[in-house]
Amino acid sequence: MRTKGLIMAVMSLCLAVAVTAKTRKAVFVIIDGVPAECVERLQPPTLMDIAQKGHYQRGYCGGEVGSYSETATISAIGYTNILTGTWVNKHNVRGNENIKANYHYPTLFRIAKDQQRPVSTAIFSSWTDNRTILLGEGLQETRHLKVDYIFDGYEHDTLRFPHRDGDLHIRDIDGQVCQDAATCISQQAPDLSWIYLWYTDDAFHNHGYGAFADEAVLNVDSQLRPVWEAIQKRERENDEEWLLIVTTDHGRDSWGVHHGGQSPTERTIWMITNQRRLNRQFTRPTLSISFIGDTDIYDLTATGYDNSAKLTWQHSGARSTLATVYIATTNDFASGKRDAWTPVATLPARDGHLTVDLSRYPKSDFYKFVVRTPTTTLTRWLQRK
Repeated sequence: MRTKGLIMAVMSLCLAVAVTAKTRKAVFVIIDGVPAECVERLQPPTLMDIAQKGHYQRGYCGGEVGSYSETATISAIGYTNILTGTWVNKHNVRGNENIKANYHYPTLFRIAKDQQRPVSTAIFSSWTDNRTILLGEGLQETRHLKVDYIFDGYEHDTLRFPHRDGDLHIRDIDGQVCQDAATCISQQAPDLSWIYLWYTDDAFHNHGYGAFADEAVLNVDSQLRPVWEAIQKRERENDEEWLLIVTTDHGRDSWGVHHGGQSPTERTIWMITNQRRLNRQFTRPTLSISFIGDTDIYDLTATGYDNSAKLTWQHSGARSTLATVYIATTNDFASGKRDAWTPVATLPARDGHLTVDLSRYPKSDFYKFVVRTPTTTLTRWLQRK
């Protein structure tokens, strides 16, 4: 799950105690609805410059098809996948309207504010609902989350941005959002920033694959250039290390017009980062843990057989690494409570499998498993039909 890799990367690089004296900052950018094929074919100069400093990789969205985590490839859902590192079965954002988010699964903005040291945050967005609904700023359910630097609401400012046919005013708003972000990064340098750019999704919805959408992708790339330049200048002139991640929320159908389903092109996304210190998870198609820092297990699965559960995982670490497996038979976390986790076994991580006798635990139609090593934690649900 590439979105979980993003949230873990942001938190590990930006918020963990640094091993150097540099102050760490993080910026993640969502460019709405841009297919990987377009990025690879057009080679947008700003994105390619970032990738040259770090890496580019395809990823996927949409959860696992046919499983409890299957998730529609829709914009607000995709943003929340990234913000929380979870799929719809947890965050409960199911569309772009009438959103009923489950705030018990915190966004990285809430995680940032829960750090012991003060962490300043910023949002630069073409869609105000990103802050007021998806982040839930000011709501009791988010413990009255406060974003320190706010640049949004332009879609409601009809004086500065009057409506234009084909939503071209949204393209202008995206440009303003990028200018705001570049200025704020240059002057205030928030610790954690989210930049959201909207118009590319409208361009594809209105025209599908073709010259018009290609131009929209190249245009947003040029709009993003001042942000990238501001980050590089901060690194040159200040004792700072910046993590920049640019991604998209979903792919598109075969004509490039629609999205929401589970076709391969709708599920295919991409990620670009300026960081070179990436582990092997960044290049795996099933990325579900941090792609920065040490990691040694991946690809956890769980299947039922009679009254047992068979867990399997892949291992790429030291032969001496031990893994501890835990089980919970409730999902109380979803309602703001704690689940009771019971240790099942500790075994060599390289074994890569364990059969759990479920009769030893409270009978349930729902089981959650954790496999943990000193560097990595993997989770998996198993439900009875």
